[in-house]
Amino acid sequence: MSLTKKPITGMKDLLPAEMRVRDFVCGMIKETYQSFGFAAIDTPAVEHIGNLASKQGGENEKLIFKILKRGEKLNLAAAAGEDDLVDSGLRYDLTVPLVRYYANNADALPSPFKALQIGYVWRADRPQRGRYRQFMQCDIDIIGDESNMAEIELILATAQALTRIGFDDFHIRISDRRILRAMAAYSGFSEDEYDRVFIALDKLDKIGLAGVAAELAAGGLAAEKAATLTELVNEIAARPDTEEGGAAAALTALAATLEGHLDADVAASLSAIIEGVHAVGGGACRIVFDPTLVRGMSYYTGTIFEVAAAGLGISLGGGGRYDRLIGSFTGREVAAVGFSLGFERIVLLLTEGGFQVPGTMAKKAYLLEKGLAASVVADTMQKAQAERDSGAQVLVTRMNKNKKFQKEQLAKDGYGEMVEIFKE
Repeated sequence: MSLTKKPITGMKDLLPAEMRVRDFVCGMIKETYQSFGFAAIDTPAVEHIGNLASKQGGENEKLIFKILKRGEKLNLAAAAGEDDLVDSGLRYDLTVPLVRYYANNADALPSPFKALQIGYVWRADRPQRGRYRQFMQCDIDIIGDESNMAEIELILATAQALTRIGFDDFHIRISDRRILRAMAAYSGFSEDEYDRVFIALDKLDKIGLAGVAAELAAGGLAAEKAATLTELVNEIAARPDTEEGGAAAALTALAATLEGHLDADVAASLSAIIEGVHAVGGGACRIVFDPTLVRGMSYYTGTIFEVAAAGLGISLGGGGRYDRLIGSFTGREVAAVGFSLGFERIVLLLTEGGFQVPGTMAKKAYLLEKGLAASVVADTMQKAQAERDSGAQVLVTRMNKNKKFQKEQLAKDGYGEMVEIFKE
């Protein structure tokens, strides 16, 4: 069998320079989240296909990397369809595995349970800048707390993590899935049409209101309903201030418009979250009410949020409340809400911006010419170990024929001091 140097399409090899940035970001996220009381957990990369394809993951369920049954369970000759061939898949996010984890281990966990999970996920998506088929997710979730204190904590922790990493020009967009449902009902859409409405509305930033209306019409939805919805969105966009103090007025006005379709408690709770974040975080965490925010996952039941970075046109993370997802495993509903950071996008922005990892230890390299006496090699290695014990990062390596190129590569890797040792 011949080997190939090509990686799998959409997967990525990581060079040392990027790994240093990734390790820094990962460490800063963990340290920040743990300071808020989140406990690190881990789940397997492989999940049962029934959990992954439960109609809770939205469009991501079309992107599952499915795994064939193994051994005697795989009977190709007798297979009538995919169900006879597949029994598991690679996880496409960390939320579904967390819910299964909690259903299995709830008796051994505190309540509420504050979970921190960092790990790879896989989606058979079209690769593009900053998006690969294998990528890292960083999630924090609070399970068992139905109060909006959970949302406030998640937003504050995420904002602090981003600030400590080095981002200072971002804001949190926030809304509620129940507001979206009320907007759809107000516009005349039936409940079985909601998902198509939300999928179209989720593209608002890219295709504009006219594009949303066109997509709804192309999907077979009534033009007059689409017109009512776009008029409502236009009215929302015309309101001048949706941040902090102004958000309460915007919420009150929208709730009045949607009277009969929206529970008044929804607007009150959302307003309390915005005010709570502002009270604790001050001006360091900007939070903006955006009722056109959708989030793609079908499992969201209430509050939803997303991190928008100024001038970048991309999200740095998002999440929301999914109070009914755990009940699909246990038969008993448990309140749950989570926030996921876009780890890969954060690393991409940092590396493209020439980010240098702060506070790294001094790096020194010993380059040993070939043919040195064993005593000289041993002496050099003893010196290197003593320097490591003092806190330095020390490399002992053979000197290449092309010494100039070798030293250039070491300099790129951050080795500020290089000592060459030759035969006497």
